[in-house]
Amino acid sequence: MKSVFPDPASADENGIVAFSRNITCGLLRDAYRHGIFPWPFGEGEVIPWCAPRMRGVLMLEDFHVPASFVREMRKLDFTCRVDTCFGEVIRACASALRPEGQGTWITEEVIRAYCEFHRQGYAHSFETFDASGRLAGGLYGVAVGRIFCGESMFYRVSGASKFALVRLAAFLRERGAVLIDTQMVTNLTGAFGAREVPSARYMELLARYGGGPSVLFPPL
Repeated sequence: MKSVFPDPASADENGIVAFSRNITCGLLRDAYRHGIFPWPFGEGEVIPWCAPRMRGVLMLEDFHVPASFVREMRKLDFTCRVDTCFGEVIRACASALRPEGQGTWITEEVIRAYCEFHRQGYAHSFETFDASGRLAGGLYGVAVGRIFCGESMFYRVSGASKFALVRLAAFLRERGAVLIDTQMVTNLTGAFGAREVPSARYMELLARYGGGPSVLFPPL
């Protein structure tokens, strides 16, 4: 299917392929199917659509839980749920503290667009709850065929976002997923096996595993 976006290979040195004035579910569907995602500068700004030259990927065959977190998990009294409070998760991600005082790219427009994307069955959340039933952490992302494109994560209790990531990986493996697109490699995702690959390699993986409707989540 032809995209409204330029070829991802045309991205500039910052990984930007295009700008738009708003975010719609139609643009999101098109973008993710072609290896592109929005990364706003802030509220009221034009919206960059990105395809980084180097892409963070976590192949599920390479996924591993660090030994230190295995020990920690034995002490955690957490449960995980899927898609029970997407809006609360994305808002918590938006307000999470970022390194070096960086602001959030999750603007009100992003929240509105992804909440609608969730209602349409494309965006999903994994939620960690503590023993008292309070939301302790989680993550959200977009399902594309056998790929899960991770967008953001947060925690209110230490270990809660890692717990959600471990449960996400198990959930995806059970359903035949191949990889988690992490966009970039952080200390956290790197510890679980994420690595950078050139954009061209990511596009090969997307062409092979991203086609057709997602098989990872039941229809809403």
